[in-house]
Amino acid sequence: MIGVGKIKQYSNVLDKPLSKGKQEVSLSAFAFLFSELVQYNQTQVDNIAELERRLEDAGYAVGARVLELLCHREKGNRRETRLLGILSFVHSTVWKVLFGKVADSLEKGTEHEDEYMISEKELLVNRFISIPKDMGTFNCGAFAAGIVRGVLDGAGFPAVVTAHFVPVEGQQRPRTTILIKFAEEVLRREARLG
Repeated sequence: MIGVGKIKQYSNVLDKPLSKGKQEVSLSAFAFLFSELVQYNQTQVDNIAELERRLEDAGYAVGARVLELLCHREKGNRRETRLLGILSFVHSTVWKVLFGKVADSLEKGTEHEDEYMISEKELLVNRFISIPKDMGTFNCGAFAAGIVRGVLDGAGFPAVVTAHFVPVEGQQRPRTTILIKFAEEVLRREARLG
């Protein structure tokens, strides 16, 4: 028959190559799973800060795995060694793989030398979540902040990463800003590399 080739059978899932494959996940499936993650963690905690910390921890595990996968696929097992290189990698490559597009902006903080911000007008993890009035400042962007922290830690750039809502004039929903504050050792290493 024309057009029919042999399909290679793998006896073990670990034998399959890590090629790009199909990269898209159904948005409704993601929204459902993420909603369940939030609801489950909500039953396990007493306050909003603890809920955000648990979401950040879940994101951290995702970020560490995403770094390994993308370094293998995209970079031939090579990792970034410079600060701007890793920030660009997170802002573009990681964001595109996880959220389907490059982040809206990457900015350096004006007040502190060690702060950078990734801003997203409508972060996917906040898009389908309605926050009750009693939870006030709860931000599901903590999950994305955890992903960023996992990628940075895995690449050797320890940082404190937090998610914040920033009001936008004329918009009903605020944008989400992921604030990255690098450890002092990262800045010293960057200065040494020159």
